[in-house]
Amino acid sequence: MCDPWHLVAQAQRIVAGATSEIAGVAAFARAELRIVGDGPWAGVTEPAKAAKLVVHGWQWRDPFTGAACDFSKIVQQLAEWRSLIDSNRATAAVYGVARWKRVTADALLWDGYDGPRHLAARSDATATLPRGSRVGAWKSRTALDLPDQLAHRGIAVSEIEDGFIRSTGLGANCVPPLSIIVDHAGIYFDPSGPSDLEIILAEAEIGPELQRRAAALRARLVAAGIGKYGRAVTAVTVAAPGRRRVLVPGQVADDRSVLSGGAGADNLTLLQRARALEPDAWIIYRPHPDVEAGHRAGHIPEATVRALADEIDRASPIAALIDSVDALHTLTSLAGFEALMRGKAVTTHGVPFYAGWGLTRDLAPVPARRGRSRTLDELVAAALILYPRYLDPVSRLPCSPEILVERLASDRAKVSSPLVILRSLQGRASTWVRRFGGQG
Repeated sequence: MCDPWHLVAQAQRIVAGATSEIAGVAAFARAELRIVGDGPWAGVTEPAKAAKLVVHGWQWRDPFTGAACDFSKIVQQLAEWRSLIDSNRATAAVYGVARWKRVTADALLWDGYDGPRHLAARSDATATLPRGSRVGAWKSRTALDLPDQLAHRGIAVSEIEDGFIRSTGLGANCVPPLSIIVDHAGIYFDPSGPSDLEIILAEAEIGPELQRRAAALRARLVAAGIGKYGRAVTAVTVAAPGRRRVLVPGQVADDRSVLSGGAGADNLTLLQRARALEPDAWIIYRPHPDVEAGHRAGHIPEATVRALADEIDRASPIAALIDSVDALHTLTSLAGFEALMRGKAVTTHGVPFYAGWGLTRDLAPVPARRGRSRTLDELVAAALILYPRYLDPVSRLPCSPEILVERLASDRAKVSSPLVILRSLQGRASTWVRRFGGQG
């Protein structure tokens, strides 16, 4: 199997049959071309003639909506898919992607042939990876010493993680992601070194057209009540009207974003600091859904929470809850980013990816690398358009963030399995045992 575009780029002269696809590729590429025989490409040796043959007499439809569209939109979509495939061809192997995540993630890691190539850390294939190659790794599920071993052999490791608009349902319940991140420089939640996202924010020129696109995407997300794990369908009943309302979202205690970017604080420390800084506010504590589901660490006994917070909200959708408050205090939670998109004041006690760009009150030291001020829509463009990859849950094709948001808004983004149902039941059982077993 050979990519005709790469083949044409390497040839000095091309002789092709008039029925061959390579003739059209060569014409578009302005290669020296001789066409032999009869067929649709006979006499077509210039880009203009090739374009007329390709476009004339055809009707074009959007692959996601089925609506009629013009040829330029199809070309743009094909170019985006091509760019994604080409970027994946540089990845020799993938580590740590759970089988239940591969249902969706593999389409975003496909190399156009037989990849992604999932390997075990101790496999023979890992031992024979050539120097100078690159691999992808979901590090939280990869052997701890693997990245260092590969680096010692001259093999680069890119990090794979969930995207910021992830799914309808929790990852802890084994709901596969509809967006992922492949970061070649680092990872967005670790401020100890640069990430691709930080480099974009520090260096990229995000022009007016992309900012307008980001503004429209942000408005749609907010209007539809969409957060990382789906769409909010109910509003939050506001207690203590007239008082300043402050949301404090809990996080998973051993999550890598907390361990690397939490500045040494935990959920209890965060809650204590928020109360000290907001003595007269109505403070709402929101336990992390993975912790509340009984799957992860980070639980604070209820009596301890109630001594510091005025309210515990376990059930409200995070987007609706953010809509109901005036401000948010966080370590590194994505809820801080979602609050910024909703025009709320955000105080960071750790170093999340959105800290240090002039949009938040930052109480922990922020890397000097983040010395550039960004507008909200520049931040949205970088974090939601330029950085992640998205999958359409209906067609199972790589897509834009706008397509995924529309699927979420129309309740067409659910991906379930027997494993998802089982994990949900296990989480409910764990929560029941904790609440009624004397653990607060």
